[in-house]
Amino acid sequence: MRIGSLLAPDIKQILKEDPEQVRVLLDEIHAEDLADVVSELEPDEAGELLARMPAEDAAPIFERLEDHEQEELIEQMAPESVAEIASEMAPDDRADFFSGLPDDVGEQLFEALEKVDPEAAQEVRDIEKWPETSAGHLMTTDFVTVAPTARVSEVLEEVKRRGREREEFIYVVYVVDRGLLAGVSSLRELLIAEPSQGIAEVMRTNILSVPPTMDQEDVARRMAKYDMNVMPVVADDGKLLGVITIDDIVDVLVQEQTEDVQKIGAIEPLDVPYFQTSFLTFIKKRAGWLVVLFIEEFFTQTALRYYDPIMEAVKGALLYVPLLISSGGNSGSQSSTLVIRGLALGEIKLRDWWRILMREAAMGIVLGCIIALIAMGRVMMYPDQTFLFALTVGITVLCIIVAGCTVGSMLPIVLKRFGIDPATSSTPFIASLVDTMGVIIYAHVASVVMHDVIAAVQAHGPAH
Repeated sequence: MRIGSLLAPDIKQILKEDPEQVRVLLDEIHAEDLADVVSELEPDEAGELLARMPAEDAAPIFERLEDHEQEELIEQMAPESVAEIASEMAPDDRADFFSGLPDDVGEQLFEALEKVDPEAAQEVRDIEKWPETSAGHLMTTDFVTVAPTARVSEVLEEVKRRGREREEFIYVVYVVDRGLLAGVSSLRELLIAEPSQGIAEVMRTNILSVPPTMDQEDVARRMAKYDMNVMPVVADDGKLLGVITIDDIVDVLVQEQTEDVQKIGAIEPLDVPYFQTSFLTFIKKRAGWLVVLFIEEFFTQTALRYYDPIMEAVKGALLYVPLLISSGGNSGSQSSTLVIRGLALGEIKLRDWWRILMREAAMGIVLGCIIALIAMGRVMMYPDQTFLFALTVGITVLCIIVAGCTVGSMLPIVLKRFGIDPATSSTPFIASLVDTMGVIIYAHVASVVMHDVIAAVQAHGPAH
Protein backbone atom coordinates (compact mmCIF):
# COMPACT_ATOMS: atom_id res chain seq x y z
CA MET A 1 0.00 0.00 0.00
CA ARG A 2 1.32 3.47 -0.90
CA ILE A 3 2.07 5.74 2.04
CA GLY A 4 0.00 8.46 0.37
CA SER A 5 -3.17 6.44 0.88
CA LEU A 6 -2.43 6.19 4.59
CA LEU A 7 -1.47 9.82 5.23
CA ALA A 8 -3.87 11.65 2.92
CA PRO A 9 -6.83 11.66 5.41
CA ASP A 10 -4.60 13.08 8.17
CA ILE A 11 -3.20 15.73 5.83
CA LYS A 12 -6.70 16.79 4.84
CA GLN A 13 -7.70 17.19 8.48
CA ILE A 14 -4.59 19.20 9.36
CA LEU A 15 -5.16 21.48 6.38
CA LYS A 16 -8.56 22.34 7.76
CA GLU A 17 -7.50 22.77 11.40
CA ASP A 18 -3.91 24.06 11.39
CA PRO A 19 -2.24 24.29 7.95
CA GLU A 20 1.03 25.57 9.44
CA GLN A 21 1.61 22.19 11.11
CA VAL A 22 1.82 20.37 7.76
CA ARG A 23 5.48 21.17 7.28
CA VAL A 24 6.35 19.84 10.74
CA LEU A 25 4.54 16.58 9.99
CA LEU A 26 6.29 16.14 6.66
CA ASP A 27 9.86 16.97 7.74
CA GLU A 28 10.86 13.32 8.17
CA ILE A 29 9.15 11.91 5.07
CA HIS A 30 10.94 11.35 1.75
CA ALA A 31 9.94 13.60 -1.14
CA GLU A 32 8.81 10.57 -3.18
CA ASP A 33 6.39 9.57 -0.40
CA LEU A 34 5.24 13.17 -0.10
CA ALA A 35 4.43 13.12 -3.80
CA ASP A 36 2.26 10.04 -3.13
CA VAL A 37 0.45 12.01 -0.43
CA VAL A 38 -0.15 14.96 -2.74
CA SER A 39 -1.45 12.73 -5.52
CA GLU A 40 -4.02 11.26 -3.12
CA LEU A 41 -5.41 14.70 -2.24
CA GLU A 42 -7.98 16.60 -4.24
CA PRO A 43 -6.34 19.17 -6.57
CA ASP A 44 -7.51 22.15 -4.49
CA GLU A 45 -6.24 20.54 -1.26
CA ALA A 46 -2.92 19.60 -2.85
CA GLY A 47 -2.53 23.11 -4.23
CA GLU A 48 -3.18 24.60 -0.81
CA LEU A 49 -0.66 22.24 0.78
CA LEU A 50 2.15 23.12 -1.66
CA ALA A 51 1.34 26.84 -1.54
CA ARG A 52 1.81 26.86 2.26
CA MET A 53 5.15 25.08 2.09
CA PRO A 54 8.43 26.91 1.40
CA ALA A 55 9.28 26.70 -2.30
CA GLU A 56 12.51 24.76 -1.61
CA ASP A 57 10.47 22.08 0.22
CA ALA A 58 7.63 22.01 -2.32
CA ALA A 59 9.88 21.72 -5.39
CA PRO A 60 11.18 18.14 -4.76
CA ILE A 61 7.56 17.04 -4.29
CA PHE A 62 6.17 18.89 -7.29
CA GLU A 63 8.81 17.59 -9.71
CA ARG A 64 8.01 13.98 -8.75
CA LEU A 65 4.33 14.28 -9.67
CA GLU A 66 2.97 12.94 -12.95
CA ASP A 67 2.52 15.49 -15.75
CA HIS A 68 -1.26 15.41 -15.55
CA GLU A 69 -1.11 15.93 -11.77
CA GLN A 70 1.14 18.98 -12.21
CA GLU A 71 -1.30 20.46 -14.73
CA GLU A 72 -4.21 19.94 -12.33
CA LEU A 73 -2.29 21.67 -9.55
CA ILE A 74 -1.30 24.77 -11.50
CA GLU A 75 -4.98 25.37 -12.22
CA GLN A 76 -5.51 25.67 -8.45
CA MET A 77 -2.44 27.78 -7.61
CA ALA A 78 -1.42 31.34 -8.36
CA PRO A 79 1.15 31.65 -11.19
CA GLU A 80 3.58 33.35 -8.81
CA SER A 81 3.44 30.40 -6.37
CA VAL A 82 4.04 27.90 -9.17
CA ALA A 83 6.91 30.02 -10.52
CA GLU A 84 8.58 30.10 -7.10
CA ILE A 85 8.33 26.31 -6.85
CA ALA A 86 9.61 25.90 -10.42
CA SER A 87 12.62 28.11 -9.66
CA GLU A 88 13.70 25.60 -6.98
CA MET A 89 13.32 22.55 -9.21
CA ALA A 90 16.29 20.83 -10.85
CA PRO A 91 16.97 22.52 -14.22
CA ASP A 92 16.14 19.40 -16.29
CA ASP A 93 12.93 18.73 -14.34
CA ARG A 94 11.98 22.39 -14.68
CA ALA A 95 12.47 22.25 -18.45
CA ASP A 96 10.41 19.05 -18.70
CA PHE A 97 7.66 20.73 -16.71
CA PHE A 98 7.43 23.71 -19.05
CA SER A 99 7.73 21.49 -22.16
CA GLY A 100 4.63 19.52 -21.18
CA LEU A 101 2.39 22.55 -20.55
CA PRO A 102 -0.16 23.90 -23.05
CA ASP A 103 1.26 26.93 -24.87
CA ASP A 104 -1.02 29.53 -23.27
CA VAL A 105 -0.46 28.23 -19.73
CA GLY A 106 3.27 27.78 -20.30
CA GLU A 107 3.74 31.35 -21.54
CA GLN A 108 1.95 32.79 -18.52
CA LEU A 109 4.00 30.73 -16.06
CA PHE A 110 7.23 31.45 -17.91
CA GLU A 111 6.63 35.19 -17.61
CA ALA A 112 6.10 34.72 -13.88
CA LEU A 113 9.32 32.65 -13.66
CA GLU A 114 11.31 35.37 -15.43
CA LYS A 115 10.23 37.81 -12.73
CA VAL A 116 10.95 35.41 -9.85
CA ASP A 117 14.25 33.95 -11.13
CA PRO A 118 15.63 35.15 -14.51
CA GLU A 119 18.54 32.70 -14.28
CA ALA A 120 16.16 29.73 -13.92
CA ALA A 121 14.17 30.99 -16.92
CA GLN A 122 17.35 31.14 -19.00
CA GLU A 123 18.19 27.56 -18.01
CA VAL A 124 14.78 26.50 -19.35
CA ARG A 125 15.56 28.21 -22.67
CA ASP A 126 18.98 26.54 -22.84
CA ILE A 127 17.47 23.08 -22.40
CA GLU A 128 14.26 23.48 -24.38
CA LYS A 129 16.06 24.49 -27.57
CA TRP A 130 17.17 20.87 -28.03
CA PRO A 131 14.90 18.07 -29.37
CA GLU A 132 12.73 16.48 -26.69
CA THR A 133 14.38 13.04 -26.80
CA SER A 134 17.95 14.31 -27.17
CA ALA A 135 20.81 14.50 -24.70
CA GLY A 136 20.50 18.29 -24.67
CA HIS A 137 16.92 18.13 -23.45
CA LEU A 138 17.76 15.44 -20.90
CA MET A 139 20.72 17.26 -19.32
CA THR A 140 20.81 19.48 -16.27
CA THR A 141 22.83 22.68 -16.16
CA ASP A 142 23.45 22.25 -12.44
CA PHE A 143 26.99 20.91 -12.01
CA VAL A 144 30.25 21.86 -10.29
CA THR A 145 33.02 23.46 -12.31
CA VAL A 146 36.44 24.73 -11.23
CA ALA A 147 39.34 26.44 -12.93
CA PRO A 148 42.41 24.38 -13.91
CA THR A 149 44.53 26.46 -11.52
CA ALA A 150 42.51 25.46 -8.42
CA ARG A 151 43.97 23.36 -5.60
CA VAL A 152 42.32 20.16 -4.41
CA SER A 153 41.52 21.81 -1.06
CA GLU A 154 39.75 24.66 -2.88
CA VAL A 155 37.80 22.21 -5.03
CA LEU A 156 36.58 20.30 -1.98
CA GLU A 157 35.44 23.54 -0.37
CA GLU A 158 33.48 24.34 -3.52
CA VAL A 159 31.89 20.88 -3.43
CA LYS A 160 30.84 21.45 0.19
CA ARG A 161 29.39 24.85 -0.62
CA ARG A 162 27.38 23.52 -3.57
CA GLY A 163 26.30 20.49 -1.56
CA ARG A 164 24.70 22.75 1.06
CA GLU A 165 22.72 24.53 -1.67
CA ARG A 166 21.36 21.41 -3.35
CA GLU A 167 20.16 18.04 -2.09
CA GLU A 168 21.37 16.24 -5.23
CA PHE A 169 24.49 14.12 -4.89
CA ILE A 170 27.59 15.53 -6.56
CA TYR A 171 29.32 12.76 -8.51
CA VAL A 172 32.17 14.57 -10.23
CA VAL A 173 33.83 17.94 -10.62
CA TYR A 174 34.52 19.36 -14.08
CA VAL A 175 37.56 21.43 -14.88
CA VAL A 176 36.68 24.18 -17.33
CA ASP A 177 39.21 26.41 -19.04
CA ARG A 178 37.68 29.48 -20.76
CA GLY A 179 34.36 27.67 -21.14
CA LEU A 180 35.88 24.50 -22.61
CA LEU A 181 35.90 21.16 -20.82
CA ALA A 182 39.51 20.39 -19.92
CA GLY A 183 39.22 17.56 -17.42
CA VAL A 184 37.11 15.69 -14.90
CA SER A 185 37.71 14.34 -11.42
CA SER A 186 35.54 12.10 -9.25
CA LEU A 187 34.96 12.73 -5.57
CA ARG A 188 36.98 9.62 -4.75
CA GLU A 189 39.97 10.94 -6.69
CA LEU A 190 39.70 14.27 -4.89
CA LEU A 191 39.43 12.73 -1.43
CA ILE A 192 42.51 10.53 -1.79
CA ALA A 193 44.59 13.32 -3.34
CA GLU A 194 46.76 15.65 -1.29
CA PRO A 195 44.96 18.94 -0.48
CA SER A 196 47.93 20.91 -1.75
CA GLN A 197 47.90 19.26 -5.16
CA GLY A 198 46.60 21.17 -8.14
CA ILE A 199 43.42 19.88 -9.77
CA ALA A 200 45.37 19.63 -13.02
CA GLU A 201 47.46 16.86 -11.43
CA VAL A 202 44.39 14.88 -10.36
CA MET A 203 41.95 15.34 -13.22
CA ARG A 204 41.51 12.95 -16.13
CA THR A 205 41.71 14.41 -19.62
CA ASN A 206 40.43 11.33 -21.43
CA ILE A 207 36.78 12.30 -21.05
CA LEU A 208 33.77 10.31 -22.23
CA SER A 209 31.02 12.68 -23.36
CA VAL A 210 28.02 12.92 -25.65
CA PRO A 211 26.87 15.65 -28.06
CA PRO A 212 23.61 17.47 -27.25
CA THR A 213 21.91 16.03 -30.35
CA MET A 214 22.45 12.36 -29.41
CA ASP A 215 19.24 10.38 -28.85
CA GLN A 216 18.49 9.62 -25.22
CA GLU A 217 18.43 5.86 -25.85
CA ASP A 218 21.97 6.04 -27.25
CA VAL A 219 23.02 8.04 -24.20
CA ALA A 220 21.56 5.37 -21.92
CA ARG A 221 23.43 2.64 -23.77
CA ARG A 222 26.71 4.52 -23.54
CA MET A 223 26.34 5.18 -19.82
CA ALA A 224 25.46 1.52 -19.23
CA LYS A 225 28.42 0.35 -21.31
CA TYR A 226 30.94 2.39 -19.32
CA ASP A 227 29.18 2.09 -15.92
CA MET A 228 28.91 5.86 -15.56
CA ASN A 229 26.74 7.68 -13.02
CA VAL A 230 27.01 10.99 -14.85
CA MET A 231 27.72 11.89 -18.47
CA PRO A 232 28.85 15.35 -19.65
CA VAL A 233 27.12 16.91 -22.65
CA VAL A 234 29.67 18.73 -24.77
CA ALA A 235 29.12 20.92 -27.85
CA ASP A 236 31.15 20.51 -31.04
CA ASP A 237 33.45 23.35 -29.97
CA GLY A 238 34.27 21.62 -26.67
CA LYS A 239 32.02 23.76 -24.48
CA LEU A 240 30.46 21.97 -21.50
CA LEU A 241 26.69 22.45 -21.81
CA GLY A 242 25.39 20.22 -19.02
CA VAL A 243 25.44 16.75 -17.48
CA ILE A 244 23.10 13.78 -17.53
CA THR A 245 22.74 11.84 -14.26
CA ILE A 246 21.84 8.20 -13.75
CA ASP A 247 18.43 8.92 -12.22
CA ASP A 248 17.34 10.56 -15.47
CA ILE A 249 18.65 7.60 -17.45
CA VAL A 250 16.56 5.22 -15.32
CA ASP A 251 13.50 7.32 -16.17
CA VAL A 252 14.41 7.18 -19.87
CA LEU A 253 14.77 3.40 -19.80
CA VAL A 254 11.41 2.97 -18.06
CA GLN A 255 9.73 5.31 -20.51
CA GLU A 256 11.27 3.76 -23.63
CA GLN A 257 10.61 0.18 -22.52
CA THR A 258 7.01 1.03 -21.64
CA GLU A 259 6.47 2.53 -25.08
CA ASP A 260 8.07 -0.48 -26.78
CA VAL A 261 5.95 -2.97 -24.84
CA GLN A 262 2.78 -1.06 -25.70
CA LYS A 263 3.75 -0.87 -29.38
CA ILE A 264 4.56 -4.58 -29.46
CA GLY A 265 1.07 -5.17 -28.11
CA ALA A 266 -0.37 -3.08 -31.00
CA ILE A 267 -1.29 -0.10 -28.79
CA GLU A 268 -0.25 3.49 -29.37
CA PRO A 269 1.89 4.59 -26.38
CA LEU A 270 -0.08 6.03 -23.49
CA ASP A 271 0.83 9.47 -22.17
CA VAL A 272 -0.48 8.90 -18.63
CA PRO A 273 -0.89 5.86 -16.32
CA TYR A 274 -3.62 3.29 -16.99
CA PHE A 275 -6.20 4.54 -14.48
CA GLN A 276 -5.64 8.19 -15.47
CA THR A 277 -6.29 7.38 -19.14
CA SER A 278 -9.85 8.09 -20.18
CA PHE A 279 -12.08 5.46 -21.75
CA LEU A 280 -12.28 7.44 -25.00
CA THR A 281 -8.48 7.74 -25.14
CA PHE A 282 -8.13 3.98 -24.82
CA ILE A 283 -10.57 3.50 -27.68
CA LYS A 284 -8.55 5.89 -29.86
CA LYS A 285 -5.24 4.26 -28.92
CA ARG A 286 -6.44 0.70 -29.55
CA ALA A 287 -9.04 0.96 -32.31
CA GLY A 288 -6.63 2.04 -35.05
CA TRP A 289 -4.40 -1.00 -34.76
CA LEU A 290 -7.34 -3.35 -34.35
CA VAL A 291 -8.87 -2.03 -37.57
CA VAL A 292 -5.55 -2.44 -39.40
CA LEU A 293 -5.11 -5.99 -38.09
CA PHE A 294 -8.70 -6.88 -38.93
CA ILE A 295 -8.32 -5.59 -42.48
CA GLU A 296 -5.04 -7.49 -42.76
CA GLU A 297 -6.90 -10.68 -41.93
CA PHE A 298 -9.05 -10.03 -45.01
CA PHE A 299 -6.11 -11.37 -47.00
CA THR A 300 -6.18 -14.59 -44.99
CA GLN A 301 -9.89 -14.96 -45.71
CA THR A 302 -9.27 -14.20 -49.41
CA ALA A 303 -6.52 -16.82 -49.54
CA LEU A 304 -8.79 -19.42 -47.96
CA ARG A 305 -11.53 -18.61 -50.43
CA TYR A 306 -9.13 -18.75 -53.40
CA TYR A 307 -7.74 -22.13 -52.35
CA ASP A 308 -11.10 -23.51 -51.25
CA PRO A 309 -11.18 -26.22 -54.01
CA ILE A 310 -7.92 -27.66 -52.71
CA MET A 311 -9.08 -27.53 -49.09
CA GLU A 312 -12.36 -29.23 -50.04
CA ALA A 313 -10.56 -31.93 -52.01
CA VAL A 314 -8.39 -32.97 -49.05
CA LYS A 315 -10.47 -34.50 -46.31
CA GLY A 316 -9.99 -32.70 -42.99
CA ALA A 317 -7.60 -30.09 -44.43
CA LEU A 318 -9.53 -27.13 -43.04
CA LEU A 319 -9.40 -28.56 -39.53
CA TYR A 320 -5.63 -28.03 -39.45
CA VAL A 321 -5.54 -24.44 -40.73
CA PRO A 322 -5.67 -22.75 -37.26
CA LEU A 323 -3.02 -25.15 -35.93
CA LEU A 324 -0.65 -24.51 -38.83
CA ILE A 325 -0.89 -20.75 -39.13
CA SER A 326 -0.59 -20.24 -35.37
CA SER A 327 2.81 -21.94 -35.43
CA GLY A 328 4.03 -19.38 -37.94
CA GLY A 329 2.70 -16.47 -35.88
CA ASN A 330 4.33 -17.80 -32.73
CA SER A 331 7.73 -18.34 -34.36
CA GLY A 332 7.55 -14.93 -36.03
CA SER A 333 6.74 -13.25 -32.73
CA GLN A 334 9.71 -14.93 -31.07
CA SER A 335 12.12 -13.76 -33.77
CA SER A 336 10.67 -10.27 -33.87
CA THR A 337 10.96 -9.88 -30.09
CA LEU A 338 14.61 -10.97 -30.11
CA VAL A 339 15.57 -8.62 -32.94
CA ILE A 340 13.64 -5.63 -31.54
CA ARG A 341 15.34 -6.04 -28.19
CA GLY A 342 18.74 -6.51 -29.84
CA LEU A 343 18.26 -3.29 -31.82
CA ALA A 344 17.18 -1.42 -28.68
CA LEU A 345 20.29 -2.55 -26.77
CA GLY A 346 22.61 -1.87 -29.68
CA GLU A 347 23.57 -5.56 -29.94
CA ILE A 348 22.26 -5.71 -33.52
CA LYS A 349 23.20 -3.26 -36.29
CA LEU A 350 21.43 -2.77 -39.61
CA ARG A 351 24.48 -4.12 -41.42
CA ASP A 352 23.99 -7.45 -39.62
CA TRP A 353 20.75 -8.19 -41.51
CA TRP A 354 22.19 -11.00 -43.65
CA ARG A 355 23.72 -12.74 -40.61
CA ILE A 356 20.37 -12.53 -38.83
CA LEU A 357 18.55 -13.83 -41.90
CA MET A 358 20.83 -16.86 -42.17
CA ARG A 359 20.70 -17.51 -38.43
CA GLU A 360 16.91 -17.25 -38.19
CA ALA A 361 16.41 -19.36 -41.32
CA ALA A 362 18.60 -22.09 -39.84
CA MET A 363 16.74 -21.91 -36.52
CA GLY A 364 13.46 -22.00 -38.43
CA ILE A 365 14.51 -25.21 -40.15
CA VAL A 366 15.50 -26.93 -36.90
CA LEU A 367 12.46 -25.72 -34.98
CA GLY A 368 10.23 -26.50 -37.95
CA CYS A 369 11.49 -30.10 -38.11
CA ILE A 370 10.74 -30.58 -34.41
CA ILE A 371 7.19 -29.23 -34.70
CA ALA A 372 6.66 -31.05 -38.02
CA LEU A 373 7.34 -34.43 -36.41
CA ILE A 374 4.85 -33.62 -33.64
CA ALA A 375 2.28 -32.47 -36.21
CA MET A 376 2.67 -35.62 -38.32
CA GLY A 377 2.28 -37.75 -35.22
CA ARG A 378 -0.91 -35.89 -34.38
CA VAL A 379 -2.36 -36.47 -37.88
CA MET A 380 -1.49 -40.19 -37.84
CA MET A 381 -3.43 -40.62 -34.60
CA TYR A 382 -6.59 -40.53 -36.71
CA PRO A 383 -7.14 -43.77 -38.67
CA ASP A 384 -8.97 -42.02 -41.51
CA GLN A 385 -5.93 -39.90 -42.40
CA THR A 386 -3.24 -41.00 -44.82
CA PHE A 387 0.52 -40.71 -44.64
CA LEU A 388 0.48 -38.33 -47.60
CA PHE A 389 -1.73 -35.94 -45.68
CA ALA A 390 0.49 -36.24 -42.60
CA LEU A 391 3.49 -35.47 -44.82
CA THR A 392 1.62 -32.44 -46.22
CA VAL A 393 1.00 -31.11 -42.72
CA GLY A 394 4.60 -31.75 -41.68
CA ILE A 395 6.14 -29.99 -44.69
CA THR A 396 3.69 -27.10 -44.28
CA VAL A 397 4.63 -26.63 -40.63
CA LEU A 398 8.31 -26.64 -41.55
CA CYS A 399 7.85 -24.03 -44.29
CA ILE A 400 5.56 -21.83 -42.19
CA ILE A 401 7.94 -21.74 -39.23
CA VAL A 402 10.88 -20.90 -41.48
CA ALA A 403 8.80 -18.13 -43.05
CA GLY A 404 7.72 -16.89 -39.61
CA CYS A 405 11.31 -16.73 -38.32
CA THR A 406 12.64 -14.92 -41.37
CA VAL A 407 9.76 -12.44 -41.70
CA GLY A 408 9.66 -11.81 -37.96
CA SER A 409 13.38 -11.05 -37.88
CA MET A 410 13.60 -8.97 -41.05
CA LEU A 411 10.55 -6.74 -40.57
CA PRO A 412 11.99 -4.80 -37.57
CA ILE A 413 15.23 -4.24 -39.49
CA VAL A 414 13.37 -2.96 -42.56
CA LEU A 415 11.34 -0.56 -40.40
CA LYS A 416 14.51 0.63 -38.65
CA ARG A 417 16.13 1.22 -42.04
CA PHE A 418 13.29 3.58 -42.99
CA GLY A 419 13.44 5.44 -39.68
CA ILE A 420 10.38 3.77 -38.13
CA ASP A 421 10.43 2.43 -34.57
CA PRO A 422 11.04 -1.36 -34.88
CA ALA A 423 8.57 -1.98 -32.05
CA THR A 424 5.86 -0.98 -34.52
CA SER A 425 6.27 -4.46 -36.05
CA SER A 426 4.06 -5.68 -33.27
CA THR A 427 3.38 -9.30 -32.45
CA PRO A 428 -0.23 -9.18 -33.71
CA PHE A 429 0.90 -7.56 -36.98
CA ILE A 430 3.48 -10.25 -37.70
CA ALA A 431 1.05 -12.99 -36.67
CA SER A 432 -1.58 -11.68 -39.08
CA LEU A 433 0.95 -11.38 -41.89
CA VAL A 434 2.21 -14.92 -41.38
CA ASP A 435 -1.40 -16.21 -41.21
CA THR A 436 -1.91 -15.27 -44.85
CA MET A 437 1.44 -16.75 -45.84
CA GLY A 438 0.55 -19.92 -43.96
CA VAL A 439 -2.66 -20.50 -45.92
CA ILE A 440 -0.82 -19.99 -49.21
CA ILE A 441 2.00 -22.33 -48.19
CA TYR A 442 -0.47 -24.96 -46.98
CA ALA A 443 -2.40 -24.92 -50.25
CA HIS A 444 0.71 -25.12 -52.43
CA VAL A 445 2.29 -27.93 -50.41
CA ALA A 446 -0.98 -29.89 -50.59
CA SER A 447 -1.24 -29.32 -54.34
CA VAL A 448 2.24 -30.81 -54.82
CA VAL A 449 2.31 -33.65 -52.29
CA MET A 450 -1.30 -34.75 -52.81
CA HIS A 451 -1.60 -33.85 -56.47
CA ASP A 452 -3.00 -37.19 -57.53
CA VAL A 453 -5.56 -37.28 -54.71
CA ILE A 454 -6.72 -33.75 -55.42
CA ALA A 455 -6.93 -34.37 -59.16
CA ALA A 456 -8.99 -37.53 -58.63
CA VAL A 457 -11.40 -35.82 -56.25
CA GLN A 458 -11.82 -32.82 -58.52
CA ALA A 459 -12.41 -35.13 -61.51
CA HIS A 460 -14.95 -37.44 -59.87
CA GLY A 461 -16.20 -35.32 -56.97
CA PRO A 462 -15.77 -36.06 -53.27
CA ALA A 463 -16.72 -39.50 -52.07
CA HIS A 464 -19.85 -39.80 -49.93
